[in-house]
Parts: sequence; C-alpha cells; structure tokens
Amino acid sequence: MADLGKIDRTFFDEYIQPNLGAKRDDVVLWPNHGVDFGAIDVDGTAVVMATDPVFLLPSLGYERAAWFAFHILLSDVAVSGLPPTHLSVDFNLPPEITNEEFERVWTTFDEEARKLDVSIVTGHTARYEGCSYPMVGGATTLAVGAHENVVRPDGATVGDRVVITKGPAIEATGLLSFQFEEFLREELSEETVSAAQSRFYDMSPVRDALTAAAGGPVTAMHDATECGIHGGLYEIARAGDVGIEITREEVPRLPGVMAVCEAFEIDPWAAISEGTLIATVDPSGVDDVLTALERVDIPAADVGRVTDGAGVVVDGDRIEHPRVDPYWGAVAEMSAEVDE
Repeated sequence: MADLGKIDRTFFDEYIQPNLGAKRDDVVLWPNHGVDFGAIDVDGTAVVMATDPVFLLPSLGYERAAWFAFHILLSDVAVSGLPPTHLSVDFNLPPEITNEEFERVWTTFDEEARKLDVSIVTGHTARYEGCSYPMVGGATTLAVGAHENVVRPDGATVGDRVVITKGPAIEATGLLSFQFEEFLREELSEETVSAAQSRFYDMSPVRDALTAAAGGPVTAMHDATECGIHGGLYEIARAGDVGIEITREEVPRLPGVMAVCEAFEIDPWAAISEGTLIATVDPSGVDDVLTALERVDIPAADVGRVTDGAGVVVDGDRIEHPRVDPYWGAVAEMSAEVDE
C-alpha cells in the first residue's frame, strides 16, 4: 500500500479483488483498480454508482471547500456519461465545527445539487471525537439511465483518439495556491498567483464528461485524479487492455499550473488533477467532441491514439504508473514548515 493516497494495484489485487461479497447476477460492472464506478441492472435500467470521501478543507473557506467536496463526489459517476441523479452523504465531523460553518457547507451542497438536478436522498450527520479535516465522511452518488448510454471504463478500442481537457495538475494548482498562498506570493508574481487561484473552479470534470459524452462517440472516460494525467492514462489503458500513445506538447496547459508545480517541486504530469478528463473517442467523432467542449469554453485537444499492446508511451518513451502522487508529500512538507 502507498504511504499516502489511494492504494496501489498490488494491494488492490491481493486484498480487495478476492473479497467482494456475493457474486450477484445483477452486477454489470465490478470493482477494478483505477476504475471510477460500478454498475448494476435494475429491471433493464442501468444504475451507476461511486463512493468517495467527503474532502473538506476549511482553509479554502467553507463555501469554496463545499463546492469542491460536492463536485468530487459527482465526478466518478459523471464519467459514465450518465448525469448524476441521487446522492447519499455521511458527515463524520470534527467537534469544533460550528452550526454556522456546517450550514454554509450544507447550503452549498443543496445549491450545487439543484443546479445539476441531483436529489439528496439519505445520509448521516454527526460530530465525533477523533474526526478531523479534510476527510470528514463519505458519500455515494448514483446515476440512472439506459445501459446503451453508459460509457464503460474498459471501452477504449485500438484506433480511438485520446482527448484531454484542461491539462495537468489542475487540482494540485487550485488547492496549493490557496493552502499556501503566502508562500507562493513570495515566490511568484501577483499575476501568476491570481492565475493559479483561477484554476480552483476548473476542478470539476462533471461538465467535461457530460458534454463529451453528448457530443460524439466516446468509448471510455476517466478523471485524472491521484497521480494525474500519467496515472489516468495508465489506468484507462489497463482497463481496456490496450496501449496509449500521446504527444505531451499537444496537451492543454492552463495559466499558473507549471509555475506552481515548479515552486513546490512537483511533477505536474503525476500530480492530482481533479477536473481533467481523459477520453477515448472513435475517430469519426473526435471533431464533434472537441467542438462540443469548445462551445462551453472547456479547453481540450486531441493528443494521441489508442494502440495495440499495453502501457503508455509519452513522446516516444514508455512510462510507468507514478504510484505516489507528489501533491500529498508537498502538503505534508509545507504544513510541517508552517508549524515550525
């Protein structure tokens, strides 16, 4: 198991995969490492589901932190191509949170759910000793729709094009630029810090995924969360039992990102990038997908192709899965310095 962040493939295969409870016939998509969602069949209808921690960073401000927490919860279901429909939330809150602070969190959840036509149907809310930020519970999101509209995570096919939105390290940049703003203002220009902080509301792939799926023949989608674009490419290739080749220069790069990654000495291509969508698209529809994304002002590009074989090749060189996301180490190191 990795010291920080998600478990690696070895741990998943040894401890998780062999122990998945009853083998019910209604399960149409079982857990796999790096796969965002599972799915069941209910009387001919697909029910897609995903579970994630409630990740709440008060240093962002409670409204901003709640916006990000909410969109994290919806993102794994959105990459199925089905719009999220239902949410169940468990809050295990630290004792120090006030009623007023929680109200700001919950009203933000309500506002975002209404915007996306998502119903919050059940949950649990309590304060407990031993609970602490940023992981303050968990939630499960559902999406209900036709089986033929589900974009399976293992659907990448040889010959497909690879489309990436927004580029590397969106989440790392958006979070670090607020978490350690004082440090960055000593290292970078005001303009660069402002650009980096503008990445915050790019940290949702929900609109990216639903737009891409509606725009053309998307065969697989994955959000580039922990271990970033390199990790996401590796996981989508492994899920489809295919290879992927990309040209890094073709990948979008948004203002502020590279400067922040350099300041924190982290690899932008391996850094957490919630908000970045990786999609494989049938060549016949790649222009339609890119046009659909452009219409809603989401930067995106055709950066490569799906190939025979396995693994990921970037600029002609084979890469391995990063395994450990550098964001967590940067946060730990900077937090220790701030505490000194």
